[in-house]
Amino acid sequence: MIRTATPADVPFVHAMIRELAEYERALPEAKATEEQLHDALFGEHPAVFGLIAEEGSGERVGFALWFRNFSTWRGTHGIYLEDLYVRPEKRGGGHGKALLTELARICVERGYQRLEWSVLDWNEPSIGFYKSLGAVPMDEWTVFRLTDGALAELGSEPR
Repeated sequence: MIRTATPADVPFVHAMIRELAEYERALPEAKATEEQLHDALFGEHPAVFGLIAEEGSGERVGFALWFRNFSTWRGTHGIYLEDLYVRPEKRGGGHGKALLTELARICVERGYQRLEWSVLDWNEPSIGFYKSLGAVPMDEWTVFRLTDGALAELGSEPR
């Protein structure tokens, strides 16, 4: 079952983000706090939306966090999937596909024309899974990122 995240899910989502960061070999980069997540998801101006995957027993086994983006080429919004994670022992049970299916349903329902996300080059199981759903890699595009000192330095340049 897939449902919308509630404020009571914030500790679970926070723990799952840390599990994902550990899986992706980047745990020191996972600095978000539960308070930050709560504000982003449920504050005065929510910027992120969450889905929770549950088994029939009500056990939470996965999550997806997403936000709206915009395609200037298509002239419509889309969804950028920031994180999708299913606990390793629960993989293969259809939870990941159910989360992506719900995101695709939201896109179709709202007239969004893209559902996009990033995946690490070495994550072959996920890449194979995404391709099996019809997703295609954007091999001609490279993600760039500014963080920490480089971001602060550029952001303090005079106008």
